[in-house]
Amino acid sequence: MTHPQVSMTLADIARHLNIPVKGDGNVAVSGLATLKDAGPDQVAFLANRAYVKDLASTRAAAVLLHPDYAQDCPVACLEIANPYVGYAQLSQLFDPLAVNRLEAGVHPSAVVAEDAKLGQGVRIEANAVVASGAVLADNVVIGPGSVVGADTQLGEGSHLHANVTLYHGVVIGKRVILHSGCVIGADGFGFAHDGTGWHKIAQLGGVILGDDVEVGSCSSIDRGALGDTVIGNDVKIDSQVQIAHNVHIGDHTALAGCVGIAGSTRVGKHCMLGGGVGLSGHLTLCDGVQVTGMSLVTNSIHKPGVYSSGTGAMANHQWRKNAVRFKQLDEIAKRLARLEKRHQG
Repeated sequence: MTHPQVSMTLADIARHLNIPVKGDGNVAVSGLATLKDAGPDQVAFLANRAYVKDLASTRAAAVLLHPDYAQDCPVACLEIANPYVGYAQLSQLFDPLAVNRLEAGVHPSAVVAEDAKLGQGVRIEANAVVASGAVLADNVVIGPGSVVGADTQLGEGSHLHANVTLYHGVVIGKRVILHSGCVIGADGFGFAHDGTGWHKIAQLGGVILGDDVEVGSCSSIDRGALGDTVIGNDVKIDSQVQIAHNVHIGDHTALAGCVGIAGSTRVGKHCMLGGGVGLSGHLTLCDGVQVTGMSLVTNSIHKPGVYSSGTGAMANHQWRKNAVRFKQLDEIAKRLARLEKRHQG
């Protein structure tokens, strides 16, 4: 993949990260790479002990690392307490979208309602649609084929990639990134059964996304049935995530791919849900909860910590034996209780 050429010195990078550089600060670099693959014009980083083995042989111009590893580094060092956060900050300097700032303007094939309000520096790309009453703040980017529904609001600096759909009455905060195929504000799964068939419940609420939220490709956040579905500030949502109506997610929480959250569940701040986690409806997870991948949560969690459910894969013959034993657990428990009672007597 071709990237725009960016050139800066190690001293420039050190100033950007507000950290010292040990080595020649005048060396020019033009990109980032792993310790193993970096060339003499690239910066590498060491954030995981598993890759210490690659440090001695790296050809990088410099390595972003913790001071504890500086003495073993054969090239220039950029010392920082949290190398992974430093790498994240440094990556912004080499991001093609940031380097090649998109020019403002409305593509001739885009359809923008006459009463839509566009701020300064807004870019609307080919075949996008902006409906009546929509408000786009300064420097918003609407990617090709994306749809902004009626009366929807987008905060300053937000970016919709290609083919994003925002339904009506959605509120998007500042600097929000929505990746291709995600849908914000579709109807929640609301139906009433009369014994013979289903009656649709109109979803009358909306969706509110806070500032600095990022939503991955093909994820869905449903609108509320009555009140709003609310996603807090700095929430990070991976691809193919389903968030049902009236869910509330607290600030700084992260959801990995294929998480599913049923209706009216509340997730606290600074939580992390691993890939494939499922949360039943009408639950509460307090702040600081981490749920490991593929776990199913059916009860509220009121104490911070790490939670897991399910079992890891094993050989089929062993799993079959364990499945039989699982069915016997109730009888085994009763037998144990009888034995304990007899022993105590």
